[in-house]
This record gives sequence, C-alpha cells and structure tokens, in this order.
Amino acid sequence: MLQLRASIPDHQREYFGHLLDGHDGVRRVMRQEEGTGAEVFVADVEPAAADPLVEAIKEMGIGIDDYVLTKLDVVAPLRHPGRGFGDTGFAWVEIVGQARANSRPLARYLALINVAAVIAALGVITGSSILIVGAMAVSPDLLPICATCVGLASGRRSLAVRSFTTLVLGLGLVVVTAAVLSWLLKVTGILPDGFTVEDSGLSSFAHTDYSTVLIALAAGVAAMLAFETRTSAAVGVAISVTTMPASAYLGVAIGGGGSEEAIGALVVLAINVALLIASGTATLLIQRWLPNRTGTPV
Repeated sequence: MLQLRASIPDHQREYFGHLLDGHDGVRRVMRQEEGTGAEVFVADVEPAAADPLVEAIKEMGIGIDDYVLTKLDVVAPLRHPGRGFGDTGFAWVEIVGQARANSRPLARYLALINVAAVIAALGVITGSSILIVGAMAVSPDLLPICATCVGLASGRRSLAVRSFTTLVLGLGLVVVTAAVLSWLLKVTGILPDGFTVEDSGLSSFAHTDYSTVLIALAAGVAAMLAFETRTSAAVGVAISVTTMPASAYLGVAIGGGGSEEAIGALVVLAINVALLIASGTATLLIQRWLPNRTGTPV
C-alpha cells in the first residue's frame, strides 16, 4: 500500500479532491486546512493505481515539491486479491525511485563491496566455498544491476549509464582489491612462490558452459522481482554467484599468479553481467506492459 500526501493551493483543491475521489484504487481521502492558502490531502493508494495517478497530478501542473508518495507496510487487514486493484500491484513510479537511490556509488556501497572482495579473494586463495558464499551475502552488486535494468526498461539513458557505471566501478574494485591482497600475501611469503590460482580448486569460475548462461538468466529474473518487493537482501546471495566469484578469481589470477586464467574469468564475468541485465530488463518490460487486474496497462 502507498500513501499520498499533497499540499494543494486553494484554487486547485476542489479539482484535486474530485480527482482523488474519482480515481480507481484511491481510498480513504482526508483533507485538512493548512492555513497558508493551501489544503493538505492524504489518501491511501493501491500500487497499481499509483502510475496513472502521478500522471494525472502532473497534468494538473502540481510540482514534485508539493506532494510525496510513500510506501506503507500493511499488517492487517489484507484485501481480498479479487477485489479492486489489490495490494500487490506494480507501481512503476516506486521502482524508478528505488533505482535512482541505488544508481550512485555511495560510500556504503563501496565499503560493502570492498569487504566482500577481501572475503571472496581469501575464499579463492584457500579454496573455501564457505567464504565465497559469505562474500556473496555481503556484496551489494544486486542494486546497481537492477537500477541499470530499470533505466533501460524506462528509456532513462542517464539512469542506465549512471547505474552501470556504479556496477562496473564496484566489480572493478573487487578485482583490484583481490589482486592487491593476493600480491601482498605472495610478497610476504604467506603464499608460496609457485602459487597459482588454479591451486585453489575453484577453476570453474573461469570456465563457461551452458549452466553459466542458464544461471545468469534465471538470476536476472530473480533479481528484478526481489528489487520490486524489497527482498533484495535475501536474493542478493543468489545473484552474486554470477558476479562476485568470477571477479575475485580474476583479481587473484592477476595478483597471485595464473594470469592465463584471467581471460577466462573475465569472459565469465562479462557474460554473466550481460545476461543478468538482459533478463532483468525483459522481466521488468513484461510486467510493465502486461495489463493489471483492471485491464489498464501499468
């Protein structure tokens, strides 16, 4: 469920009130005098009704500073899915807002992905699948991947470029961190001089087969659905299986030895990222253009 809160000038308040009262999926409209020549409207908005409502508000000439649409976590009662829009509809405006928030390389994103890089690099060096899984749990690369998909699906080129740049920066940081860490371990003698990345027993991270393609395509669908429902923390582990191990393996190959394996890991990483974005974008486009429960395209 979403909630709309808007401050409307007196000369537009009657028209705005009629707009809300007559709009499918908008319920429990409340009005309150603001005392500054405006009136405050508060209403519950079902997700599938949010996009046409925002378009109607724009057509009225109401600026983005005069209203806000927020998400509410409804505990009870839950509406029957066969009545009206339902509370599980698709709100395009909400997805775009999330994508914009995750399209920039914020300090927290860089810190988390650097921590994940250290864990993954040690996992590759020691051949520990447990450490690899731990790195995937920490990695936040799901967010810029999904933001890139949103930018492509919505035709927002700047959003797609900004998000993809953030993703490349993050994965590049994984490679650099893994390379530096493995090089330092080798220089200090912790790793033997003859060590190569093949010794880790995780050479599958540098080889592509049919499963690489299928896993990446399935992960892209899961990534987009998780992003929409805000369950990305749980699904992020599954998504990072296609990016984090290959990135760390590439870095260890560069810094620790076994450079001939680096090209294979780079190819795996490039294929995975491309397929993630392709399937994630396709998932979003299908959802966007399929008719919702009232027969109106979202």
